[in-house]
Amino acid sequence: MFSRVSKSLCRLLALACVVAIPLALGAQESTKPAAKASLGDSPSKWDIFAGYSFLAPKGTVNGFDYTHVNAGAIGSLTRYFNNNIGVQLEGDYHNDGDGSASSPSNDFGGISGGLIYRFPRAKFTPFVHVLAGAESVGSYYQENKWGPVITAGGGLDYDINRHWAIRLFQADYQYTHESFPAVSGGNEGVNFNAMRLSAGLVFHVGTIAPPEPVTVACSASPASVFPGDPIALTATSTNLDPKLNAIYSWTGTGVTGTGTAATVATGSLAPGTYTVKCGVKEGKPGKEGLKPWQFAEASTSFTVKAFEPPTISCSTSPSTIKPGDTATVTATGVSPQNRPLTYSFSATSGSISGTGATASFSSVGAPTGPIGITCNVTDDKGQTATANTSVTITAPYVAPIPHSQALCSISFSKDTKRPTRVDNEAKACLDEVALDLQKQSDAKAVVVGNSNAKEKEKLAKEEKAAGKHKHLKVKVVDPAAERAVNTKDYLVTEKGIDASRVSVATSTTDEQNAQDYLVPSGATFATDVTGTTPVDEAAVKAQPRKALPAKHAHKKAAAKKAVEPAK
Repeated sequence: MFSRVSKSLCRLLALACVVAIPLALGAQESTKPAAKASLGDSPSKWDIFAGYSFLAPKGTVNGFDYTHVNAGAIGSLTRYFNNNIGVQLEGDYHNDGDGSASSPSNDFGGISGGLIYRFPRAKFTPFVHVLAGAESVGSYYQENKWGPVITAGGGLDYDINRHWAIRLFQADYQYTHESFPAVSGGNEGVNFNAMRLSAGLVFHVGTIAPPEPVTVACSASPASVFPGDPIALTATSTNLDPKLNAIYSWTGTGVTGTGTAATVATGSLAPGTYTVKCGVKEGKPGKEGLKPWQFAEASTSFTVKAFEPPTISCSTSPSTIKPGDTATVTATGVSPQNRPLTYSFSATSGSISGTGATASFSSVGAPTGPIGITCNVTDDKGQTATANTSVTITAPYVAPIPHSQALCSISFSKDTKRPTRVDNEAKACLDEVALDLQKQSDAKAVVVGNSNAKEKEKLAKEEKAAGKHKHLKVKVVDPAAERAVNTKDYLVTEKGIDASRVSVATSTTDEQNAQDYLVPSGATFATDVTGTTPVDEAAVKAQPRKALPAKHAHKKAAAKKAVEPAK
């Protein structure tokens, strides 16, 4: 029962294949190609197929009937030389038993080669092929023998994308002749007629490129005209097949013509830009443009210009004036058609008056800075043009406000015995300060003395103690003030700077130093440098720059000798 059903199914699918081929051919003639090339327009160059195969052979050897084989595999390699024709190498193997007497397997396997013809479409590709080769046939009862085989059939592939397709079915008829040893001796020639049904996957490699598509370009000459001027259009195409017929088409407002040339009548066209389309189709007469590569379109444009308006340029002389002064404004207008012109002027501030192409600008009442001036021209057609210029009113010169500037600072941290004395290392800084004061005879200097946190804490204790014991008349001196006064004293006594040009102050900075400032004429130190307190020079006297007493020098030498190694 199953054998009869399988045979019927094979016959039905084979019939479907035969019917599908003329349908595909008819679709190839009647279907209008898409504008864009599809898979059918550039099919694969190589196809690699692998899949499942069902075989229904018919033949008897020494009383043993061969039956259908459910278990089978098939594969093929196809090389196409164009869109349709190619050569194919195919191999298959069928064996559905385990080789025992209870399950005598039918064993068919072979390899064939031949021609294939396909009908590529956008998604489906029907094909037919004829192959010849060798087939090995055997079973549990007969040893495998090789013989010739002829295969004819076809199938249908469904293209998933450029690389993969599903072989929906492949139905083939196979004729095989084998020679088996006969039971009675000698050989027995057996002919096998088999129906084979297969399905599987196809891998596409490479493509058969379609012909170079035709191209077209169109141009307008001249591209810009006044109403009434003619325009010539030209179409230029490439990749046309001289064996085929070519048809040109033109579309656009006012366009007339056939072939590669056309004209545009612009007399009735309003000013503006217009687009013209040109096209070319090639093919057999009556069938031009059926393939995507057989037609092309392009476009160009032309402009119909209105009669040109006037143009104008505008300038002022001089371009920079002082408050209350005047400037001359000159306008230069040009009409392409030499129409009569009239001029007018306006300004964002001040006043402007004049006739013709010249006007006078007055800056009275105008603020300083740039003032915009507009020049207008109008022809007798009512067409206008505008140009802009400007005049700058300068402000009176105002000298910049001078500011105090920090100079160098000197440190008092090295001499622990005399922490407010100006040492020799400070001379370089103070010499520079003195030089700056000499260069700027109207400038002054401010010396701001500073003390560290430990000194500030000690000073606070001394001031507190002095407040409690006022009768003792203890003199408390701020080391920051002493540093400022001593620094000033150096500038006055050793550099010859007028004492009235040097002021002293203190600040809250946590440092054992004195910061020097140069105060140019007109600058206000208290505004530029905040947080300082002037020093009462009557209460803080300068300390002379003396060397250490001899006893201190002796102790210092003894200490040095004590640490030296014995010789």
